[in-house]
Amino acid sequence: MNEPAARRATYDDLLELSDDVVGEILNGTLHTQPRPAPRHASAASRLGATVTAEFDDGFDRCGGWRILDEPELHLGEDVVVPDISGWRHPRLAELPDTAWIEIAPDWACEVLSPSTAGRDRVVKQAIYAREGVAHLWFVDPNARTIEVFSLAEDRHWSLVRAVEGETSVALPPFDSLEFPLARLWS
Repeated sequence: MNEPAARRATYDDLLELSDDVVGEILNGTLHTQPRPAPRHASAASRLGATVTAEFDDGFDRCGGWRILDEPELHLGEDVVVPDISGWRHPRLAELPDTAWIEIAPDWACEVLSPSTAGRDRVVKQAIYAREGVAHLWFVDPNARTIEVFSLAEDRHWSLVRAVEGETSVALPPFDSLEFPLARLWS
């Protein structure tokens, strides 16, 4: 017996969600998860604050960035919500009037949770590659690690660096900023 074709999720499906969940449309499928747990939220907030303080003024050594926490990105038919994203100012000089951004970021950061790590590492990583996101970080607050990937011209990811523990690091694309990893884990 033939199964009926699954209906592709739409933006209206996202609008119907309650405020206590995060929703994304990935490859036509609606995915939901509860708001991040405190350890996850703390790591994302501290990393976002660290990067924003150094780079999000428009006049830094790297040419200026716009750093946003949990932006809603409309990338083709996908609606993706990374934990933190950054655009070089020339690519996103003005914020749109919409609730979402249609320009892929130059940097995306996913803070891994046990329930979303597989989706982040497989489905969302492929979407970021397709859209040309140059740098991708995976932050794991439970393992106390950061993995830094760079996108090659053939749209494949290359692991640039993996760090763990409490050492001080400077990671691309923010090589001029050295910060202690311990700041993220406390």
